[in-house]
Amino acid sequence: MLSEAYSFLENDIETQSYLKMANIMAVKRLGYNDHGPVHAKIIAGSALEIFSLLTNTVEPSSVMNGVCDYDDAKLIVLLGAYLHDVGNSIHRIDHEKTGALLSSNLLDRLLLELYDNDPGLSYRIKSEVLHTLYSSNDSIPCLSVEAGVVTVADGTDMAEGRSRVPYLSGKNDIHAISAQAINKVNIVRGDVKPVSIRVFMDNPAGIFQIEEVIGKKIRSSGIGELVEVIASMNGKEIKTL
Repeated sequence: MLSEAYSFLENDIETQSYLKMANIMAVKRLGYNDHGPVHAKIIAGSALEIFSLLTNTVEPSSVMNGVCDYDDAKLIVLLGAYLHDVGNSIHRIDHEKTGALLSSNLLDRLLLELYDNDPGLSYRIKSEVLHTLYSSNDSIPCLSVEAGVVTVADGTDMAEGRSRVPYLSGKNDIHAISAQAINKVNIVRGDVKPVSIRVFMDNPAGIFQIEEVIGKKIRSSGIGELVEVIASMNGKEIKTL
């Protein structure tokens, strides 16, 4: 089911058109980092990795609350992560709300086909996915583990490649400079906490990304006590969140 859903997203004209427009709005018109198809794939992969590590310790909210089973919960994470930025195709402001509106139709097309023998389940899963989109705004608290996973995963795409276009276009604000300072981000099992996000940088400017981007997302995720962030520069640990 997961591979079928991913194939749908990758080949659906509506989905891909929204993601391309998201980059036109975010990158070309606002000079922001990538919010398009590449970012969607990166966050989907990161979210599923975090979900796998996390659910060895905690039960997915949708399973605990009797909405669906574990495989369905993974689907919620995949769909939420892949679609979380489609609202940027309309505007950056309130893109979490507009993203939920835009995603409603395409989720119906996908989920009613995947769950053709149980349409009620398809709508319940749709509600969970839309919650992950709406609460990906770090000012809105996540009310499910799945939403928290998507929100944290969104903050992990902060390496230099994502900001290259704005940076080369002359954008030299703290967001672009700090992202350029980060070489890579790894998601691994932690020694103390289930999820450890390891950030490798060559310039202390990267600390801004950790504190102001992923730090805020972890605090609103509802799963913050289960996630750690460890930053290293030139092989030496310099920051732990």
